[in-house]
Amino acid sequence: MGSLFTAFRNNRAFKALHYRDFRTVSVCQIFGNLGFWMDELSRGWLIYQITNSMVQLGLARGIQFVPLLLFAPFAGTFADRYSRRSLLLFAQGMSTVIFAVLALLIYAHVVQPWHVYVAAVCSGLMQVIQQPARSSLVSDTVPSELLTNAIGLTSMIFNGARLIGPALAGAIIAFSDTDGAYAVQSASLLIATIWAAKLGPMPRSAEFKAQMQRESYVESILKGWKYAWNHKIVRAGIMCTTVVSTFIFPFTTMLPVFARDILNIGAGGQGMLLAAMGSGAVVSSILITLTGHRWTRGKVMLDASLLYGLMVVGLACSPWYWMALMFMLLAGLCHVHANALVNTVVQSYSEPEFRGRSMALFNMSQMLSTAGSMVAGVLAAAIGPRGAVAAMGLTGAAGILLLMVLMPAARKIK
Repeated sequence: MGSLFTAFRNNRAFKALHYRDFRTVSVCQIFGNLGFWMDELSRGWLIYQITNSMVQLGLARGIQFVPLLLFAPFAGTFADRYSRRSLLLFAQGMSTVIFAVLALLIYAHVVQPWHVYVAAVCSGLMQVIQQPARSSLVSDTVPSELLTNAIGLTSMIFNGARLIGPALAGAIIAFSDTDGAYAVQSASLLIATIWAAKLGPMPRSAEFKAQMQRESYVESILKGWKYAWNHKIVRAGIMCTTVVSTFIFPFTTMLPVFARDILNIGAGGQGMLLAAMGSGAVVSSILITLTGHRWTRGKVMLDASLLYGLMVVGLACSPWYWMALMFMLLAGLCHVHANALVNTVVQSYSEPEFRGRSMALFNMSQMLSTAGSMVAGVLAAAIGPRGAVAAMGLTGAAGILLLMVLMPAARKIK
């Protein structure tokens, strides 16, 4: 048993866990991501329960585009300029309060659609603040040669939460309605906040601090954008994520409609659909953790993105629940193969002083899914949910093919 544990501990895939601060960041991610994925189901179910409107279902996610648009550029600069630990503490602590207040409103039977929208904007803002800081902390806490494996581990955590969170939220909603789900979400974020307080200081050079202080926020933002655009590898990764997030991933917005009105499986069934996607994502994360450092990352991220769009089209055409579960499983596999490898590419090729701003752009491109969700809601009202999901999946697949043609060197990124 001891030799088995030693072999496990010394395996390259898990060497990142030798570093205390990386372990601490990982625990923060476990509970923070659990609350995030529970909210993905809870918010959609709550707004659809209150309004019975597919358009408002899309808006409930799309409204998060507001803090993304206004604050995401500043979040990357904050992550490069200020303490990433402090930013993580603030954002997770505020998310604890937001979810607790919404739970109380639902429990008191006074919740209104505008409460859901305000909570979505506020929690979206907290996500915007913490994402570049938390992503950059991964790079800060492990050596560069272990970064792919470390990101694979954090992807396992993220997608393990994707597997457990929606299923847990669906079960809690079935048992005690959405107030119980939001209470558990608040507790999860509180635990994440407590663990974030254990992080040690991440030193920056005096020269770097002085340079950042001389620049205005706007200058820092523009400098980061210019850096990312001029760096061909970083640009390729961000453009890949932009296509996937805008056109392919927003299909999840329509899952309450598929669960309640098309497949007739209820909130628990929707949780199982997301859990199936999470299962595929976990398998993908394990593969990346164990062998991702040997892959041609550009080829895998583009091929996986193309297949992702086609899996979403398959889901839209699925007449049976078991078939929908299969396509969700494959979609989860493709999603993480694309997303985690882009994450690794952007972090690996960005210089440390620009990493926060590069990751902010990466997260901004990811969060364009909120804009895509609004489009999906409007399309669903016009041509039906199946047609909307299929149209967006096909558009995303076509966008990836175009990217392959315009940037052929992207497939050769190591």
